Amino acid sequence: MEEELILGIGSRVQHAHFGPGVIIGIRYAQYQVTFMDHGVKLVDKTDPLFEVLVAENKTTEVETLSEVETSLLKILRLWGGFSEVVPLGDKWKNGTLVLQPGDASLKAKEVPIEGFFHKIVMLRDRLRVLEQNINSHKVLSDEEKINLQQYITRIYGSLTTFNVLFRDKEHWFVGEKGGSSD
Repeated sequence: MEEELILGIGSRVQHAHFGPGVIIGIRYAQYQVTFMDHGVKLVDKTDPLFEVLVAENKTTEVETLSEVETSLLKILRLWGGFSEVVPLGDKWKNGTLVLQPGDASLKAKEVPIEGFFHKIVMLRDRLRVLEQNINSHKVLSDEEKINLQQYITRIYGSLTTFNVLFRDKEHWFVGEKGGSSD
């Protein structure tokens, strides 16, 4: 039996009564959601009026962001000791990225794909930290948080070209979804 995935912080959702929102906290049976017009609400994970628009940071574990956990994560990130291992697609291993100028008299630039991929993963990780900092910010209003989250979603959408480098689809960049499904 496959384990149910739990939506992560930053997931975009829609509720029939409360409208659009962003998950800002996770409980065992509920999500804490900031809704544009209704503020922060707790919504049961099984609520039939609750729809996922863009799932972020899905996991099989219940994530809690107590002040202690948040502090530990900040310390680990500050000291560079917290980084997810993200595998490069097998066909790209030991490969080279070639940047060929339009001017044939200029020399091409060759970059090892592993190094380029590492920078893409670092960029993704830093965007996630930015998202978490926005979601936990004490001064920003709920509306400001949602507006900033929408910009980050657009950034993810701009980076989907690099998904071809990832071995596993779960690590892909995901922007705003159109009318189609995966």
